Amino acid sequence: MNPSRGLTWFSRLTGQASPVPGYSQALRVADADLDGHPARFIAVVPDPDNRFPRVRDGEVGLVEGWEIARAVRELAEAEREQDSKSAIVAIVDVTSQAYGRREEAFGIHQALAAAAAAYADARLAGHPVIALIVGKAISGGFLAHGYQANRIIAFDDDAVSVHAMGKASAARITLRSVEALEQLAAQVPPMAYDIRNYASLGLLWRLLSVADADAASDGDVELVRSSLLAALADIRATLDRGLSGRLDADNRSASRKVRELMRAQWQSDPTHG
Repeated sequence: MNPSRGLTWFSRLTGQASPVPGYSQALRVADADLDGHPARFIAVVPDPDNRFPRVRDGEVGLVEGWEIARAVRELAEAEREQDSKSAIVAIVDVTSQAYGRREEAFGIHQALAAAAAAYADARLAGHPVIALIVGKAISGGFLAHGYQANRIIAFDDDAVSVHAMGKASAARITLRSVEALEQLAAQVPPMAYDIRNYASLGLLWRLLSVADADAASDGDVELVRSSLLAALADIRATLDRGLSGRLDADNRSASRKVRELMRAQWQSDPTHG
């Protein structure tokens, strides 16, 4: 099996830093220096021998969800009293959440919610959280690992994709062909799978062009590191720890309108006072 992009970039960005012990093979955690700034890097990677078959290709499963939550919360707890808190960099290359009977029976929804909540709590506590999308960012896998970041950076690359579900799954759910979905995607940006349409929705902080996302050169690594540093500086330049800035894009006008109407309806109801 070829190394995943997530593992490749985790290795290049953390260098000689020792992995934090105590995590499964599918989750890589390391504390490394980001040009003078401490940072915890986290990546979910393929594990072909994993005892849960549905996570062997880099999906986020039961164990990964709880372990992400632990990796984030352990750092946040250790730095609770510090004014300057370490950055957290989520390297994202996740093909999906792990769909399976065992996963559903043992509450994968709780495991992934724990991961998302840990990232959100760390962000609100003052940890700069940055997501670096180097490959797939699909479904609950991305919601659990990366979506809660203050800033999201993605490679401008054909193999990078962000969506609620894979094309084949979406075709089955909507009773359409993959070809029909692709025709819709050409007209409706939220339906599209490519990263440029996703960027038009206002969720990305920066699109980044590297020469080779699969075999990063030293120049590529330097470009990514400088972008992470720029994101870090941008986060620390403001006291805003929320995500409302994502609603500013032109293609989010409907989202803004829905929120406006829901807020007005809520506030007009005396039982909500």
